[in-house]
Amino acid sequence: MKPYYEDRDAGVTLYVGDCREILPALPERPNACVTDPPYGETAAAWDRWPDGWVKAVGDALPAAASLWCFGSARMFLEQRDEFAGWKFAQEALWVKRNGSGPGSRNRLVKVHEWAYHWYRGAWGDLHHEWERDRTTANKGTVRKASRSAEHQRDGRATLWQDDGTRQPRSVTFLIEAPSVRYRKRHQDEKPLAAVEPLIRECTPPGGLVLDPMAGSGTVAEAAVMCGRRAVLIEQSEASAAVIVERLQQLALPAA
Repeated sequence: MKPYYEDRDAGVTLYVGDCREILPALPERPNACVTDPPYGETAAAWDRWPDGWVKAVGDALPAAASLWCFGSARMFLEQRDEFAGWKFAQEALWVKRNGSGPGSRNRLVKVHEWAYHWYRGAWGDLHHEWERDRTTANKGTVRKASRSAEHQRDGRATLWQDDGTRQPRSVTFLIEAPSVRYRKRHQDEKPLAAVEPLIRECTPPGGLVLDPMAGSGTVAEAAVMCGRRAVLIEQSEASAAVIVERLQQLALPAA
C-alpha cells in the first residue's frame, strides 16, 4: 500500500481511499484516533455516514485505545450502536460563536458541536494529558485539603502545593475557537484550537494519531504542532491535494 503523501520529518503519512479498506493494511498501529466524520444530517453529497468505520478504526488500534469523535447529539444517538464496543469517557463542547446556518423560526441557531471521548481497555493504561489552565491567584501557597479534619482518615489535614494551574473545564477549554470562516479548505473544517487539546490528551509525545476522514488535514497540522505524528486517510483525492498543499506550507516547530 503506497501513501499518497509522506513527510518523514513532520511524521505525517496520507493515504487516499476508503478508510474501511485502508485501515487493515496500516504498517503501524496508531496510539489513538481523533476524527470528524460526516454527521449525515444534510443533503450535501459528502455528508454521508460511512457505516462500519468505527469498527474498522477499533481493529486498527491497540487493545487499550482512545477515540475522540466530533459530532452532534443527533448523530451520536442515531449511530449509538456503532460505538457498542467502546466505553464513554467524557465530552467536550466546542462553542463556535458563529452559527452553522441561519436557522429557522422554530429552531435555535446552532453554535456548538460535541466531541465525545470513547475508550476501551483499562483507563489507567491510556495516555491522558490536558494542558492545564493557568491562574496565579494562589500560586506558591500551601493549603489544607478541602475536607475537614474530622473527615480525614488519619485525623490529620493534608497539605498541597498550589502550582497556579487548574484542570480545564469541558466547555471553557474550547470556547475560544471560532469557526473557520476565511480561506476555508473544507465544508466542515475544524479550527486548530478545537483539535489540538484532544490530540494532546490521548496521544503521547512522539506518538501516532489517526484521522480516517481527514478532510482539510487539521488533525495532521495540530499533531505536528503538538509534537505528535499523524496518519491520515481521505477518500477524496481533491481534498487530499489540499491537505498536501497545507502541510507543505507548514513550518515545523523548533526542536
